[in-house]
Amino acid sequence: MSESKNNNLDKQYENIVKNQENNTSNEAEDLGSINMDRFKQSTGRDADVVLGYHNIAIGNLPSGGMFLPKGTDLSIRSAKVAEIRHFSSIDETNMLDIDEKLNTILDACTRVTNSKSRMSYKDLTEEDRFYIILAIRDLTFPEPETNLSVEHTDKKGIKHNIEISKDNFTYFNVPENLQKYYNSEELTFLIETKSFGVLPMRPPSIGIMQRMTKYIKDKQEKGEKVDQSVLQIMPYLVSEWKGFEDKDIFKFEVEMNGWTNKKYSLIYKLAEQMKVGIKPDMKVQLGDDWEDVPIGFRDGIKSLFIVQDIAGELL
Repeated sequence: MSESKNNNLDKQYENIVKNQENNTSNEAEDLGSINMDRFKQSTGRDADVVLGYHNIAIGNLPSGGMFLPKGTDLSIRSAKVAEIRHFSSIDETNMLDIDEKLNTILDACTRVTNSKSRMSYKDLTEEDRFYIILAIRDLTFPEPETNLSVEHTDKKGIKHNIEISKDNFTYFNVPENLQKYYNSEELTFLIETKSFGVLPMRPPSIGIMQRMTKYIKDKQEKGEKVDQSVLQIMPYLVSEWKGFEDKDIFKFEVEMNGWTNKKYSLIYKLAEQMKVGIKPDMKVQLGDDWEDVPIGFRDGIKSLFIVQDIAGELL
């Protein structure tokens, strides 16, 4: 992500926090006077502020909004106590439960709208999810002492406490040899091949990954084997989550059994190169050196919405 993009995000978060503080301070009004402006019809933007929603520029997402139709608006609000309570019951040993709890936060705190079509958070790219979750957390816990951090020992053996911050993130980028195949009308890559015609591919949406997760869970509960290769490839070949069902996954499994090694290898490599999200390591300057610091949660995923350090609240 470029430096100008990070600066835009800094201003955006700063404005969000200021707006939230101003809304709280302006709640008390002079009961002895009548403000006729209160009786005017509210605009959509006014309603968003009242409900606590704040816009996030689509272009600032890791995907750049490449896979969303023009005119799409994304807004978020802070998580409420009931939502945090539900999240706190997360089973950190179960990846499926982690996935469900993160999506529950998105469902409650995210609004995606478009004047031409009905949309939801499920239309967002899966690899934008972590970024949006962190934005919701920043809005929920704006105090500096609640920042997420990770311990890191540098090359000289010195320990550091590194903040998990968007300023330190690095991002996957689709290579130039694939970017030329992007079709802005189809919102996907139409990859022309010599042997297999045109292959429509794109990073999977949250909705597609939800369906795949449910498919895995159902298989596991029945004691059936899950074909991991299908999970690695199929999400990149499906563009629409609406109407996507288990029978489509089964049909794809059967079809894939008839692929040649050459076709499988090609699509596997293309899917690997189509990542657009946050890389697992941050790039942090420590003294004169730049080091890769793995993103992690020393108190577990639960610490995303459960503040572990209570020292600031104790007298």
